[in-house]
Amino acid sequence: MKIKRKVAVVTGASQGIGAALVKAFRERDYYVVATARSIRPSSDADVLAIPGDIADRATAERVISEGIKRFGRIDSLINNAGIFISKPFTEYSDADYAAITGVNSAGFFYCTQLAIAQMEKQDSGHVVQITTSLVDHANSAVPSVLASLTKGGLNAATRSLAIEYAGRGIRVNAVAPGVIRTPMHPGETHAALDALHPLGHMGEISDIVAAILYLESANFVTGEILHVDGGQNAGH
Repeated sequence: MKIKRKVAVVTGASQGIGAALVKAFRERDYYVVATARSIRPSSDADVLAIPGDIADRATAERVISEGIKRFGRIDSLINNAGIFISKPFTEYSDADYAAITGVNSAGFFYCTQLAIAQMEKQDSGHVVQITTSLVDHANSAVPSVLASLTKGGLNAATRSLAIEYAGRGIRVNAVAPGVIRTPMHPGETHAALDALHPLGHMGEISDIVAAILYLESANFVTGEILHVDGGQNAGH
């Protein structure tokens, strides 16, 4: 059983920020447990890929138990999986509500509860949530009540867990991004999205990865909501 190196669990790991995080943790010689609905087996023996819907507790149970079986421990959990649907509040459907709360809230709850139970045995660990700057800086041009409902809850849970487990050597933080340049944003939308940020441009995936790696190494930081949003949280 391999226990000498640290082990990171990354949800939503098949593309975008999640895939970049898997790469970044491997570059730092972590073992990685990567999960997403569409994730494929990895050719890297030090990456355990587990497909499944994180809104299903059975997926979370497989991720944590198989990670421990393969690598012996869980040191970091990055709750990256998330769904964002921008609609006027009265146009959200029951299916929208179920999808967003399933991934953003239930997925966080299941994975974090199981990961922290293991971290308690080790008297150490680190949990990071990916939330959104919209929680603290609502924008009428981007209606996002369900994102605020779920991601705002994660911000509050981050602070609560940080205090509950500080005495056990377990840190809990969050990163709140602005708009990040990914393939989901067509080129014709970039100028408008750039303008949402006081710095005048969208963020890059590398900005979020760098923030998470900073928190990973910042042993005196817990309960922090780190805004990586081009100044959105500060105002306009």
